[in-house]
Amino acid sequence: MFDIHRLIRPNILDLSPYSSARDEFSGEAKVFLDANENSLGSPLTKWYNRYPDPHQRLLKEKIGAIKAVPAAQVFLGNGSDECIDLLYRCFCIPGQSNVIICPPTYGMYEVSARINDIELRNAPLLDNFQLNLAHIETLADANTRLLWICSPNNPTGNSIDRADIETVLNNFDGIVVIDEAYINFSRQRSFLPDLTDYPNLVVLQTFSKAWGLAGLRLGMAFASPDIITVMDRVKPPYNINQATQDLAMQALDEVEQVNDMIRELVSMRDALADVLQQLPVVDKLFPSDANFLLLKVPDAPAVYQYLLDRGIVVRDRSRVMLCGGCLRITVGTEQENTQLVDALAEYAV
Repeated sequence: MFDIHRLIRPNILDLSPYSSARDEFSGEAKVFLDANENSLGSPLTKWYNRYPDPHQRLLKEKIGAIKAVPAAQVFLGNGSDECIDLLYRCFCIPGQSNVIICPPTYGMYEVSARINDIELRNAPLLDNFQLNLAHIETLADANTRLLWICSPNNPTGNSIDRADIETVLNNFDGIVVIDEAYINFSRQRSFLPDLTDYPNLVVLQTFSKAWGLAGLRLGMAFASPDIITVMDRVKPPYNINQATQDLAMQALDEVEQVNDMIRELVSMRDALADVLQQLPVVDKLFPSDANFLLLKVPDAPAVYQYLLDRGIVVRDRSRVMLCGGCLRITVGTEQENTQLVDALAEYAV
């Protein structure tokens, strides 16, 4: 039986979270004289002189309706990076707890662990970029609080085998975090419907990728109400600003447009992959369920610099575990993809 109270840091259990007057009354109000705001307005709009809803109620309800998840199981962060950091601060004791990551994977899991003084244990992916279940099992102990799985994975682009993830969920005593930042581009279905079956599951998603709103910095965490309640206790009171909430509400009215963009990006990804793997400079191109491609070239730093000299910025991943000689390339516009292909076609191998 999963016991969340065993995992919560003792100081977080005892924490009295910051409470504004707007946390302390129910119902509607017309006059707000509680927060020392500028009552005369602002140069931008009459609305932005007021603090935003600290609980993002309307936005969570709208997200919950689209994702088929109750609003009480939705947490919103200033980017997914805030969600990642909060999970460390809520559930990991500095200098005592440990977490497991499966490199190569998203770098902020490691950065946040080091910031929070949490021991990091590596269970590298297998050569086919899938989980090494036996290694994960040997690493976990009574102080292991979190296990991070990125699927589709960054930087490899592949989805992690669903049966393997279910094995972890059924056998790991801590919290399993599945980062689904790229799930909209994948053939694999989300783990959101499985929240009711796994009280130790946290699913991360974002507005930065398929929704095209990276500049807003809005991340989502979905979990049991118990886990969400703990995260709400620790977050800053107004972590999602009013402009972000307003623009996200507008974007959520355009689901069909977003779905059209997803289909177009997947089509361009597949077309770009077909062209790239025919170029002499490309030794290997890995299958992708994301909006980027990982490819192996003879001399990744040299090819990276060659592209940079032509004004094309990609990501050199050649120093990352299991990604020797690899570049990660985002699917761009048709024009950008053409520029990339033309430049690589002219590279002298």
